[in-house]
Order: sequence, then C-alpha cells, then structure tokens
Amino acid sequence: MLRVALPVPLRRLFDYRPPPGVATPLPGSRLQVPFGSRQLLGIVVESAMGSEVPAAKLRAAIGVLDTEPVFDAVLLALCLRVARYYQCPPGMALHTALPAALRRPLVKRVAHYRLSAAGTDDRHPRRADLRAVLGQGAGLSASALAAQGISPSRLRTARRAGWVESAPAALLPLPSPVVPPSLGIGDERPLRLRAEQRQAVTAVGEAFGDFQSFLLHGVAGSGKTEVYLHLIAAALERGLQALVLVPEIGLAPQLLQRIRRRFKVPIALSHSGLRSRQRLDCWAAARSGEAAIVVGTRSAVFTPLARLGLIVVDEEHDPSFKQHTGLLYSGRDVAVMRAQQQQVPVLLGSATPSLESLRNSGLRRYRLLRLEQRANARPPPVPQLIDLSAHQELRGGLSQPLIEAVGDVLDADHQVLLFLNRRGYAPTLCCQHCGWRAECPDCDARLVLHGGQPGLCCHHCGRRELPPERCPGCGVGPLRPSGYGTQRNERALRGLFPGVPIYRIDRDATGESGQEKLLGAIPPSGACILLGTQMLAKGHHFPAVTLAAVLDADSGLFNPNYRSIERLGQLLVQVAGRAGRQQHSGAVLVQTMHPGHPLFQTLFKQGYSAFAEHLLADSEARGRPPAMHMALLRAAAPTAEVATAFLRSARQLAEGGGCRLLGPLPAMPARRAGRHHYFLSLESSRREPLQSLLTELCQQLERKRRPAGLRWIADVDPEGIEAGGVEDLG
Repeated sequence: MLRVALPVPLRRLFDYRPPPGVATPLPGSRLQVPFGSRQLLGIVVESAMGSEVPAAKLRAAIGVLDTEPVFDAVLLALCLRVARYYQCPPGMALHTALPAALRRPLVKRVAHYRLSAAGTDDRHPRRADLRAVLGQGAGLSASALAAQGISPSRLRTARRAGWVESAPAALLPLPSPVVPPSLGIGDERPLRLRAEQRQAVTAVGEAFGDFQSFLLHGVAGSGKTEVYLHLIAAALERGLQALVLVPEIGLAPQLLQRIRRRFKVPIALSHSGLRSRQRLDCWAAARSGEAAIVVGTRSAVFTPLARLGLIVVDEEHDPSFKQHTGLLYSGRDVAVMRAQQQQVPVLLGSATPSLESLRNSGLRRYRLLRLEQRANARPPPVPQLIDLSAHQELRGGLSQPLIEAVGDVLDADHQVLLFLNRRGYAPTLCCQHCGWRAECPDCDARLVLHGGQPGLCCHHCGRRELPPERCPGCGVGPLRPSGYGTQRNERALRGLFPGVPIYRIDRDATGESGQEKLLGAIPPSGACILLGTQMLAKGHHFPAVTLAAVLDADSGLFNPNYRSIERLGQLLVQVAGRAGRQQHSGAVLVQTMHPGHPLFQTLFKQGYSAFAEHLLADSEARGRPPAMHMALLRAAAPTAEVATAFLRSARQLAEGGGCRLLGPLPAMPARRAGRHHYFLSLESSRREPLQSLLTELCQQLERKRRPAGLRWIADVDPEGIEAGGVEDLG
C-alpha cells in the first residue's frame, strides 16, 4: 500500500494500491491516481503494510511516471517538514517544490508494455514472438503490439503468465549524476579582501561540511558580494555546489553577471520569469550536478542539488522572500532549514538585517559577521532632513533645497537617484469643490491616476476605468490629481532639467520582465536622473550616483502594520546606500513633514544597528514579533459577517490552547476585489505551543463544513496584516 500526497487543500495523505504489474515505486516518485472523477498527479511519501481504508474501497494507482524518484530522501523530508511548519497540506508543499513541467495536469496516458524478467527467458519458444517484438525496448502500446502481430488476447495471456509487465512511462528521463565540473577561472579576477572580509570568509569556510548559520551585516558598498564570490570559489574547489538566493527577479541577472565573469563553470538561473522548459532545464542541471552554481529567487530553495555545499541568501531582510499564495513560506527560513537538514553552512547577507535575524544572532543561533567599512574607504553619507513644513512650495514633489542640490550634482556631471515608493501619476483624483475622491468600488482603496489610457487603476484588484468628465459627487467641481507618483515626478523633472536623461524604474516602466533591460541602459557615467520605486533601491550598484534623495519619507510612519517602521527604516538605509559608492563622496537628502520623528533621529544619528536594537527592545516590551511568535488565521468571504463569524468560531476552538488570541480584525485593505479579508492572530512566547495549537485547530476547521464562498488559510510568521494569501484556495 502506498501513502500518497496530492495537490488538494487537505492536510493528510491518501492510500492507494500500486498499479497492477508494476514494482512498488520508491518514496519521492510521481504517480497518476484516480481522485473522485478526476485524475491527479501524486507523490509517493511512503509504503505501508496496511490501510485504514477497507480493502474493497482501496483504489489502485493508474501508473508510475518515473523510473527513479524526483525527490530524494533529503528533499522529500525537507518538503514535509516545511508543510508541517507552515500548516500546509503536504501535497501542495511537494507540488510547490516541483517545476511546473513536472506538475501539470496530465492527459490520459496510453499504457505501454515490456518484457518481464520471465519473458526474456529464451528457453521457451512460445515467447519468441514477444521477444522479437518487444526486444529490450522501453515498451509498446497495445495498438503498436497488435500492428506487429501480438493480438489483445495474446497480450492478456502473456500478462497473466507474467511474461509481460506494464512499462513505467516517465514524462522525461531524469538526469544521471555527472562528474563535478572543474573550477574554471573567469575574466574577472578576485579582489583583494580587507581584513574584515577575510575574517568573514574564514569563519564560513571553516564550517564547510557542517551546519552553521551566519549573518553578514555589511553597510551598503562594503563588499558583501565579494565575500559571496570567495565562498562560492571555496565550495567549487571542494567539488561542491552553491545555491544563491535573491529576493527578486530584478536582482538575479546582476548577481549572475558577476558570477559568470568570475567563474567558468555551468551556472543555472531559476525564477518565475523563465519559460517552463527553461526552469526544467535548470532543475535537471542542478539535480545531476552539472550546474555548479544555482542562482534564483525564493522557489529555488527547493532545487535538488547533487552535491550541495553552501547556501547564500542575499538581501535576507527583504519581504519578497515570503510567498503570499498557496504555501506561505519564507525562502530565507526554508534555506536555513535546508542547510540544517543537509549539514551545510548558510550565509544571510544584508545592509539592513531583519529583526528576526538580529535576534537570532543575539541568541547565538546565528553567528554575526560585520563589514563596517565601505570598499572605497569612505564612510557612508549621513542623511540630511529637509523639513517640508518650511518648504511648502513644491515643484514636481521637490523642495527648493532639493532642486538646487540636484542641479549642483548634474552640473558636476554626476548622477542623481530620486526615490518615491508610489508609482502612477498621482495617488488619486479628487474634486476641488466638494472633496470627492475616486474610489475603487470593489476595494477599500482609492483609484490611482496613471498617465495614458484608461487612466484610473486600483493597485489591489487591478480594476481599470476612464476618469469621469465631471465630478460624480457635485457635478460641477473641477477634478484634479492629488499628490505625486513617479510619472508625475518624471514630467516635472523634464521641465526642471531639460535635456538631462531621466530613467524611470517602476513596474509601469519595466513591465513584468523589462527591468534588466532598462537598468542595463543606465550609463556608468555622465549626468542623468534615476527616478523610481523600491525596485530601484534594492541592492543595485550605480557607480556614478553621488546624490540619493527620498521625496516622501512619511508614508510608513503612521501605518498600522506592526512591521511598517522596520520596513521604512530598511528602505531609507537601502536608498542612502546607493550614493557615493565609487571614487566620489555621496550625499543623501530626505524630505519629510516630521523631521523630529524618533525613527529619523535614531536611524540617521545613531545608525541602523541602534535603530534595530530600539525596535527589538520595543518588541520585547510590547510582546510583538520577533520577541513573540505569531501566526494569522486568514479568512476571506463575500461578506464581512461570514468571514468574522468563521474566525469567531475558530477563536472559540483555540481558547485554552496556551496562546494569546487577538481578533477577528480587518486586514489591509479589509475589502479587496469584492471579498472581505479578516484575520485572527495567535501569539506565543514559545514556538512549540503555537505550532501544536495551529495543527489541532487547522485539522478541526478542515473537518467543519464551511459557508459558501469562504476561504481560509494559516499564515505562520506573517510579513504583515495586508489582505491576501487565500486567493488561490478552493
């Protein structure tokens, strides 16, 4: 009997008999099985002697799809551990770990047959025709056998006699292990390491062959990438593979280019922007050991590697490492789990480490390594605040001091980076007479005004519509854009600095896959302006930028999300780190209406470490993450009453479970795409009681009949209270 994981929202395994005439498949193999009136692709988790399902009701699998398991024992155990930790059905976790080409819904497959061991015995002349037709081949269908003289009745007789057996039909031949590629030196020579870089490389290098977690806290421009490259070289010299994770697709090509210049070895790139066949090729090359280095986004953490020796997680603080649909996992945290399971070192790097990682270093779970000097030996620029209350006459969102600073930098033939984390033309359209504002009818959010057609767009549900010709509220007042987005900034900058090249980097400008091309068009020198959202601030190296400016630093100051202050501080430091990275000194200007806010005072006067220590102390005092372990039970329904009633019943089930319960509370936004999103927060100072309660609660809720249209999911270690996580669940 086989215990099989299926891609269904049920936290259990399913029992099946092996396909008739086929050897029992090994754990980690794929099966095609009947499930109700459907056929699904399942993963064998284990074999068992018996089943709780009566023998008469135990169905047989349709066929085995692999000649050998697609999951080895280590990766199978990791996926099941991830499923338990994140309270996800095991089948969904395993299917998340597979390339799409290996988990697509299957078409009905034609059975194939081959000679069994008994059928190859040449002492029986009655089998000569079977041997002549089937030979040593992989198998033929019944119709193909009939065409060569083996009738269906002859085939049935041969199968009953045990001379012919079903042939496993693999969707693709799995790669065989290969000899480790020799370490080739690329065109780029290793840079000379400073003392603190050498100490970091030595510390991680001494951990090869064993598990240890390291946190590399290096200021922007301190040479973290060079540390990564030296450690990758050390892994390759030992015949091992290296896995490098980045938070977003836009950062993968930049790091990949550095790696390719340094090493002449097979390198694989894995991210969601690739075609299905490309991702499958990466998976196969890594599995066989052909690819010495794998670079990818969060899902690459599940890539099979024949000789894994090192895991590097760049920009480990970035919230993009958290998956927000299906299996709600953190790529960073799963990387640590995998390193522990495979006994290899893992290095987490960032200029602004997450509070979780800093706390783990304080508890000695991670070893903290510091890079406190920039590679150019200059200290990072100290941000200067511009009080907007004293400069209320803005031109294109820029105060007069900032305009003058930008002009001076351009006159010196240097580059300027302007950051505004708000795409579009303006945050909303409003009436000058009655105050009406364009609202999304399906979300608790305003419609954002964009340049071009159709004009108004909701950034939550994607709704698009044309702006009204007259105010729907009063019918007379003129409609005007309110506030600034990057498109409006760009138009104003072209008027302020005519003739200066302007590169706008946001999702509207780059589309889904054009970020690499647009970033590649930025010249390495010469005056220009770089304007963009957070995708411009994350880890990029712009050697000619000597001024970085934040146009509006107040957006996260009063956000109810408990992570908003941490995220804002990290973003400001990341933006500041883009300036003065090469031979010229840099400057950073920050526009705000609240220059006396404690965030700015601590962050800019005492540095990120002091800022993070303050937030950690605050989390201890308030009992908030990361001092407190948290999980959210998220629910979405057509009405708020249905969602909150479900969560209230869940709260009753969770009472007395040893955890603090808060809610039901509305998510942000509470209504999105016509559905109402609420959550119940479960918190504990220890992880074990929280996990135990969640496991029992999810099992009870799964057994309960749920109202029509309700969807729910558990979110362990959430990134925030934004609505989401349940959209793709049935």
